Amino acid sequence: MLLRFFLRRAYNPRVSENGTAAYRSIRELDEGDRPREKLLRHGPGVLSEAELLAIVLGSGLQGENVLDMARRVLETMGNLPGLVRADTRVIQRAKGVGPAKAAQIAAAIELGRRVQQIDPEQRPQLTSPEAVYRHFGSLLLGRTNESLLVLSLDTKGRLLGAPSSLDGTVNAVNIRPAEVFREPVVLAATSVILVHNHPSGDPQPSPQDVAVTRELVTAGQVLGITVHDHVVVGQGSYVSMRTEGLAFRKNGGKR
Repeated sequence: MLLRFFLRRAYNPRVSENGTAAYRSIRELDEGDRPREKLLRHGPGVLSEAELLAIVLGSGLQGENVLDMARRVLETMGNLPGLVRADTRVIQRAKGVGPAKAAQIAAAIELGRRVQQIDPEQRPQLTSPEAVYRHFGSLLLGRTNESLLVLSLDTKGRLLGAPSSLDGTVNAVNIRPAEVFREPVVLAATSVILVHNHPSGDPQPSPQDVAVTRELVTAGQVLGITVHDHVVVGQGSYVSMRTEGLAFRKNGGKR
């Protein structure tokens, strides 16, 4: 037994004096093995159930890192099916899980349930400049500086996620294509619609608006994301640059 212990210590320096695996904090793990960093780098789909639960829990116990704690909680609850069926009182039976952590777990599970109930048809379908203005024109009214909304769309022209917003000055939005397309790339959008305001109240696109839109159309083509339209919002009115043939081919607004 003594020889076996020393052999284990030789080949595994993380073995403690009593022969069990020694405690390692999350910070001691390689960055690629830390659940939060792994999710941010590769997306949630690559994480195990224990890694996802570790992110929800947030912190572990003294002598037990949050990832090991998540594995233990799953085992105690009967893995993911048992955890989904458990209420907060049952979840709290797991060592180290108090009311706060039990509530976090229950909230995450409930969000997952509600996501499954979402009807795709409930998302705005933005296949015309009128629909774009109706849904988002009011978000830009009254602003003293120009702002650009980037609407990420699926193959049927339905909104993905929430619009991303880029703020500018009183008469311009200085943007880089990387900033505009960051969110659409994350959401796997197939097209985008741009919406920005003119604080002056006159929605007529400026030469700079046209030049910037052309640049973004070209950048989108490289990324495989179509810039479907650029709608400029004024005081109670709007202009569709595609409909007007500005930076787009004339009458190219129909899908």
